[in-house]
Amino acid sequence: MAEDKTNVMRLLEQGGVPYTAHSYPHGKEAVDGVTVAALLGIEPQRVFKTLVTRGGGGGFFVFVIPVTAELDLKKAARAAGEKSVEMIHVAEINKVTGYVRGGCSPLGMKRAYPTCFDETAILWDRILVSAGRIGAQIEVGPEALADLCGGTFADLTRE
Repeated sequence: MAEDKTNVMRLLEQGGVPYTAHSYPHGKEAVDGVTVAALLGIEPQRVFKTLVTRGGGGGFFVFVIPVTAELDLKKAARAAGEKSVEMIHVAEINKVTGYVRGGCSPLGMKRAYPTCFDETAILWDRILVSAGRIGAQIEVGPEALADLCGGTFADLTRE
């Protein structure tokens, strides 16, 4: 996959973070994370999605949670130090992040936004997140990924 490297992979290499690249068959549209896990033969709890929110103060915040879970906006706001956060509209994803829906990665956005990973990520030696485009995932240590993107860990999902 060397000729197919994404900016996310390049950033991991520059940061000295080992990773494994995975690809899965896809059309032009994003596939849900549980389907991605099935296509890759990986436990869905190890596959994480990247969600972008806007805080009450207008700033953007990134949350990385298991594809099997739902973001708890109150917990997310608490982790971000905001009174509230709301998901950005799908039409804003590219403008805010530089990524398309289904290819959003916590690493390599247009700007670095405060990023928080769900605490369940640290239960795994390696998790999977988007490599920056539909059809590509990276498998990486959660602490190393969080360190590289300045991320923290917190309880972020609904019970």
